[in-house]
Amino acid sequence: MLFEPIQLRKVRLANRLVMSPLTRSRAVHDNTANALMATYYAQRAGAGLIITEGTSPSPNGLGYARIPGLFDARHVAGWKLVTDAVHAKGGRIVVQLMHTGRVSHQANLPAGAQVLGPSTQPCPGEMWTDAQGSQPYTAPRAMTSDDIAAAMGEYVQAARLAIEAGFDGVELHAANGYLLEQFLNANINRRADGYGGTPEGRNRLVLEVAAAVAKAIGADRVGIRLSPYGVFNGAGAFAGVDEQYLALTRALSELGLMYVHVLDHSALGAPAVPDGLKAAMREAFKGPFIAAGGFDKAQAEQALTSGRADLIAMGRPFLANPDLVERLRQGSPLNGVDPQTFYTPGEKGYTDYPALHA
Repeated sequence: MLFEPIQLRKVRLANRLVMSPLTRSRAVHDNTANALMATYYAQRAGAGLIITEGTSPSPNGLGYARIPGLFDARHVAGWKLVTDAVHAKGGRIVVQLMHTGRVSHQANLPAGAQVLGPSTQPCPGEMWTDAQGSQPYTAPRAMTSDDIAAAMGEYVQAARLAIEAGFDGVELHAANGYLLEQFLNANINRRADGYGGTPEGRNRLVLEVAAAVAKAIGADRVGIRLSPYGVFNGAGAFAGVDEQYLALTRALSELGLMYVHVLDHSALGAPAVPDGLKAAMREAFKGPFIAAGGFDKAQAEQALTSGRADLIAMGRPFLANPDLVERLRQGSPLNGVDPQTFYTPGEKGYTDYPALHA
């Protein structure tokens, strides 16, 4: 089933392999996508669907060095290079909208931008800045109701710009400890207003953003990524996590979104998402379901044939193998990844991985 086409709402995909979003930090000028990035994504257009690296809808969300944005005309023009290149190869591509929230350092943000979060607790640990090297995360300012309304507006505007840039849709990044998951997660969200304090309050921002973006560009162009039990960026499980995520998934299903994309981080050492929760979320969402988390070809086929997912997302294999789909189809060996070049500028470890028929 892995190599069979599938209809993803209104978008026809050539196969059921999805390229996971992978931060690569190559947007070196004004956080704008460029020709090198267009080459990288076009090389991987054999994927049924490409989900881009996390792309900020706001100057406030550019927490990492050299990640792309999508909030002005320069960004639209840069991303148009990418979408045109992917579509020319017959591929399909959505942009992942990722506001880093408290996962940020002030040195990585443009002038006038602020580190924001649901509460004032900083993200634990340190992050890289090009200006100052590795630094502790900047403590966020707790978002006011006006800040929340502004951020929702930024997501809507970024989604509109994504369609202008030629994307086939958007994915809301509500995983990995970034802004939307910061509101979802009881370990991070310490609010006592209507955007915290209860499961319904913690789910509220994600549902409002999803509904507003769906209204702006059509629900059939809006996917979402979730990672219950993920520990990245100080998240982690909490009391009632299963029930909260099931309620969230049911509400997302009512919106008729393009897909739900559920990530299990256990392949990287995090606690596994319980099989029962994944099955319940699959049942709760009445639409296309993407599973991600350490799959190989055999595991992917088994998940599809058993009905646990409609599509399978892979990350690092796509990073190192521009022709991953063909390699898997033929049973050919895979290139290994070079972690030293994951986030460094330039072509090395980015567009120079060999293809089978180079």
